[in-house]
Amino acid sequence: MQLLHIDSAITGDQSVSRQLTAQTVAAWVASHPGTQVQHLDLATAVVPHLSADALGFRTGQAAATEAQRRENALSEALVSQFLAADVVVIGAPLYNFTIPTQLKAWIDRVAQAGRTFTYTDKGPKGLAGGKTVIVAITRGGVYSTSEGGRAMEHQESYLQTVLGFFGITDVRFVRAEGVAMGPDAKSQALAAAQGEIAGHTAEAALA
Repeated sequence: MQLLHIDSAITGDQSVSRQLTAQTVAAWVASHPGTQVQHLDLATAVVPHLSADALGFRTGQAAATEAQRRENALSEALVSQFLAADVVVIGAPLYNFTIPTQLKAWIDRVAQAGRTFTYTDKGPKGLAGGKTVIVAITRGGVYSTSEGGRAMEHQESYLQTVLGFFGITDVRFVRAEGVAMGPDAKSQALAAAQGEIAGHTAEAALA
């Protein structure tokens, strides 16, 4: 079994999402001995945002420039790594009401027609199904308990949408909210998240 561990927080050892992804991966490996883990740190191995040259993988390589071939190679490596994974663990902190730009750049690279999705006469169809994705969501405030908060949040809702677009139906969220609202709130958030990690990995072990 192949597990792809993705971190996107730029705060290093201070990152709550990194703490939670590490715990999730450790719990998964404990439940699934022999799992092979690859770690992709988008804060240190920065994936460039899409450019005109990076769109080359969608149009073929016959007349590609050197810059286009270089961009194509990066996109191909990222999408191949993603497709090869049976399980993906993603750390996604809330930055300015959405996901980090580093994570968005990675998503833009793996969102490839013919690889992770296609269009049919009935509309789009995901091609990357059959995976389990566990996303560690972290937020300084609390957004899930009010209509106004949910309207402001474009993190979990976006990831649910784009992963579903890829055909992934088994998407599980580990949530830690209110981590910037004082020590007690942070402790409670981490305890709740750790309970969700245990539940998700135990559920997977029984599946």
